[in-house]
Amino acid sequence: MQRQLLDPVGKLPVAGVVRRLCGVQAQVASSAELAVRVRRQTSRPGEVSRALSEGRIIRTWAMRGTLHLLTPDEGGAFLSLIASGRSWERPSWQKYFGVTPKQLDALREVVREALDGKALTREELIAAVIARRGYGHLGEALREGWGTLLKPYAWQGDLCFGPSRGNRVTFVRPEDASSRWAGLPEPDEAAAIVIVAYLRAYGPATVENFRNWLTRGRVSARQIRTWFGALGDRLAEVEVDGERRQVLATDLEDLASAKPTRAVRLLPGFDQYVLGPGTEDSHVIPAARRRAVSMQSGWISPVVVAGGIVKGTWNRAGDELRVGWFKEAGVPPRSQINAEVERLSAILGRSLRAAIRLA
Repeated sequence: MQRQLLDPVGKLPVAGVVRRLCGVQAQVASSAELAVRVRRQTSRPGEVSRALSEGRIIRTWAMRGTLHLLTPDEGGAFLSLIASGRSWERPSWQKYFGVTPKQLDALREVVREALDGKALTREELIAAVIARRGYGHLGEALREGWGTLLKPYAWQGDLCFGPSRGNRVTFVRPEDASSRWAGLPEPDEAAAIVIVAYLRAYGPATVENFRNWLTRGRVSARQIRTWFGALGDRLAEVEVDGERRQVLATDLEDLASAKPTRAVRLLPGFDQYVLGPGTEDSHVIPAARRRAVSMQSGWISPVVVAGGIVKGTWNRAGDELRVGWFKEAGVPPRSQINAEVERLSAILGRSLRAAIRLA
């Protein structure tokens, strides 16, 4: 909870929060902003958008193929590891899109050239692509809502999201999105950066925790174990409920001296507190309650975290904040929940009242 800037609530700026969390999932913009603001003692509406416009953070497809906020100086390291899996070269990908790895490499140059010094909407980028001989058949695939055919270029550092043009997104080159863009290091170099950052935020963790968080299988477990092994004595092993997990050796003292948290926090949907270790990690989400948090179509519910464990979910209906407290978690800590609802009221700029029920 301390490493997650939740107990105590942190003082880092927006980019500092994004860096600490190894990125913030941004499929839902309002959830991403709330994930940042609940971790800051003082915050202002629109501060994430301002950080984007000033190039202190960027927005791109990253972990697990989902949209994320990343810092431009470290973001390339995360993308480098994802790209190293080269998932777009799998036969299933080629069959679905009707495009070969050779054609994708050629298309990459078309995309890079089209975005050179420009911000293009998706339709403008598609028009530039299908105007080239041999690429006309890709128009429909490029219009597909999830942007799957464009993701390899995001992972290779060729594009990211630029400033919206009305209600339409634009794409730009990362170096045009931020003067702080540091490019993509080689995967072996990137692995040391990313694993250290991940364990600092989410350790103790397993190799499988890390793999699920990063790519959901797009990079082999063998490769990830090799990267972990290369860190040598920078890592230490601890046992959690009989399971061996990795931490940074420099964090052992802090881990040993950590005291149980009693903090109650209301976290937004798609929060890194549950996405970092993964919804399968029963130390964070009780196994019997996983479906209450990880729902259909990839939706991740807003959660109530008490004592470091997810003990309920919540949603908003007008000015009523409805808390579904898991009945097996004991008596709801009403005063702490009410205090947290009051804090959310100040963040959101509207008066909310709590309605607590057992779920």
